[in-house]
Amino acid sequence: MTQPVLPNPNQHDEQLTLVARLYYVDGLGQGEVARLANVSQAKVSRWLAQAKQRGIVKISVAQYEPRDVELEAALKTRLGLSHAIVIKSDPNADDVNLRKAVGYFGGKYLHAFLHDDDNVAIAGGRTISETVKHLPTDQPRAVTIIQAMGHVDAEMCEFDAQEVGRSMAQRTSGSFVPLNAPAFIPDKAARDVIVELEQVRGVRRLLRDARVAIVGIGSLQNSVFVQRGTLTSSMIAELHAAGAIGEICGRFFDFKGEECATPWADRVVSISLDELRNIPLVMAVSCGNDRSAAIHAAARGGLINGLLIDVGGARALLEFASQLSTTQQVNSQ
Repeated sequence: MTQPVLPNPNQHDEQLTLVARLYYVDGLGQGEVARLANVSQAKVSRWLAQAKQRGIVKISVAQYEPRDVELEAALKTRLGLSHAIVIKSDPNADDVNLRKAVGYFGGKYLHAFLHDDDNVAIAGGRTISETVKHLPTDQPRAVTIIQAMGHVDAEMCEFDAQEVGRSMAQRTSGSFVPLNAPAFIPDKAARDVIVELEQVRGVRRLLRDARVAIVGIGSLQNSVFVQRGTLTSSMIAELHAAGAIGEICGRFFDFKGEECATPWADRVVSISLDELRNIPLVMAVSCGNDRSAAIHAAARGGLINGLLIDVGGARALLEFASQLSTTQQVNSQ
């Protein structure tokens, strides 16, 4: 009885090595590799995958540093920040891809600030949402994520604080505490009733015990409340007249980082700016170069002491700070 001829594993490895050499070293296309190896192009594709699996192909990529450490040092010095993370980015990238780059590389650095048993206050925002998506899931943290501001409106989207908080709790294997209230109430009397509800008071007690806060920074021109139509034109004019330059968690502040004294301030359901100042680490997450004045004011007023931002935004912020310093020096003479 004739014995079946078994395939020679060494011969197959030689074939894998041949196609890998032709493709990766010699730079030939898969069609040309197929002709030289006398196999189909589909088989070349399968063999290249097998070559990786068996360790015949070991791809080495030079180490890439996604952070600009020089800009980080400059931001910490100029703004008095404890932490600065500046992510390298393509200057021609649109806003969507810019946020994706900051989020993709920034997630693991943000994760490093989280420790077991931390209370973490979380706001909403598109860049925060992208960053939370890339928190590593293989390093669980026993954290409690607390929604730091109410819902902007009834139509929930993925970058609202509640959805961002739930996603963060899932990725960290932590727990999430929602703030079940609107972010903005039409009148002060109704707001006062809501904030005295035990459910809301319980959330605010947890916020006061937070060790970390992750917030976005808006402006009168670029704020979630403007985008979603919560702020009317008369409200914007009123805030502008009061000197509003930035917004955190629905709280509008002036160039010194102090909350603007307007009726708006009495209608917001969120962590207060004084409560924010008492949190040991407040990381602002931002991208783009249109929020320099707001970020500078937040740092100046002690509302934030950490910043995750893209290179373009960092450079614009430093330029703004330099120009402001020059103007102040001239005015003082």
